Amino acid sequence: MSMADKHKKLERNITLLAVCTFIAVAIGGIVQITPLFYLENTIEKVDGMRPYTPLEQAGRDIYVREGCYTCHSQMVRPFRDEVERYGHYSLAAESMYDHPFQWGSKRTGPDLARVGGRYSDEWHVQHLEDPQSVVPESIMPQYGFLAENPLEIGDPAAKLTALRRVGVPYSDEDIGRAMADLMLQADPDVAGDVDDFLARYPKAQVRDFDGDPDRITEMDALVAYLQMLGTLIDVDSAAAQEELAQEKGR
Repeated sequence: MSMADKHKKLERNITLLAVCTFIAVAIGGIVQITPLFYLENTIEKVDGMRPYTPLEQAGRDIYVREGCYTCHSQMVRPFRDEVERYGHYSLAAESMYDHPFQWGSKRTGPDLARVGGRYSDEWHVQHLEDPQSVVPESIMPQYGFLAENPLEIGDPAAKLTALRRVGVPYSDEDIGRAMADLMLQADPDVAGDVDDFLARYPKAQVRDFDGDPDRITEMDALVAYLQMLGTLIDVDSAAAQEELAQEKGR
C-alpha cells in the first residue's frame, strides 16, 4: 500500500484520524510544556528593569482604578506601523513586575507603553484635566478631580509586601521605607536621602508632578507613573539580549 493510499485511509476513518490527531497534539504539548517545569523563570531579566517606586505603584493603581486600560494598551506590537508611531516593540521583561499587566490591542486612545518623557508634566496635567484642550478630537473624559484628591493609599509598605509575595523583588529596606520614599519622590524638600532612593530605584524621577508643591495628590502619582513608562531600559540592547537568550534555550 502506497503512502497516498495510507493517507486516504486515515482521512476516511474518523476514529483513526481523531486518535492520530490526539497523539500528535499530545506530543507537541509535552515538548512545549515539559521544559517549563525546569525553568525558574520564563522571562529573561534585562538591565535597567526594576520594580515600581511606591509613588509610581500608587499611580498605577489609580490608572487601573479609573479604567484607563480600557482605552489605552501598553503593548507595542512588532508591526511596522506601530513601531513607527509608538517606538520599539514591547519586551516581555518590561511587564515582569506588572500585576496585572496592561497588554492588549484594543485602543480608543494611543498606546502608552513608551509615553514616559514624551510630554511635560504640565501637558499631562492639562490633558487629564481637560483632554479636549490639547487634543480637540479626544473623547476622553475629564479627570481634573485627581488634582483635588489627596493621595490616600493606606499603608504602602503593605502593598509592597503583597507584591513581594507574588515575585516582585522589593527588599526589606524598600518595604520599611515605603512611605518615606513615596513622600520623598513627590516632594524633594521632604527630609530624606535622595541618593539612597535613586540607588534603589534607578532612573526614578524626583519632583513635584502636579504643579502644587504644597500637597501630594492623586495627580502626582498618576503623572509619576506615566512619566516612567518605557524609560527604564535600553530597548535595543535588551531586545538583543532576549534574542540571545532564546537562541541558547533552543
